[in-house]
Amino acid sequence: MKIAQDKVVEIEYVLKVDGEIVDQSEVGDPLVYLHGHNNIIPGLETALEGHEAGDTLSVTVSPEDGYGERDDENVQVLPRADFDDDVEIGASYFAQAEDGSVNPFTVVSVSGDDVTVDFNPPLAGQTLNFDVTVKDVRDATAEELEHGHAHGEGMHDDEDEE
Repeated sequence: MKIAQDKVVEIEYVLKVDGEIVDQSEVGDPLVYLHGHNNIIPGLETALEGHEAGDTLSVTVSPEDGYGERDDENVQVLPRADFDDDVEIGASYFAQAEDGSVNPFTVVSVSGDDVTVDFNPPLAGQTLNFDVTVKDVRDATAEELEHGHAHGEGMHDDEDEE
């Protein structure tokens, strides 16, 4: 079965940036996603299209097809009073926007009462190099299609009991 729209795909991957491993799936615990539903970055999803279980591939994803370009306007200074606890440089926090959405950010620096934060994704502006092995491809269930994501073992078990 080939990877296509509405297929559930299991992949093992290693992600490198500038030759350094920055992320990887755990052995025996592949990443499971619903293809065509924006569950993974667009450049990787496009490259996987048409592949099948057993295929291995190396994929280079440019920033515009990954986490986007860095935007200097996403670096802001917030008042120290906005933070409940000790602020750690490099730590990630979440801010709630006026529309109710939650946006992650990273603390860049602390100077007196000012905390400089970066709302850019950590890998924004980076070229991503993936080594991928396709482990499995299957049809999505009606429930997975309704929810817009794959259900791994144990997900939504309480909903399955009827």
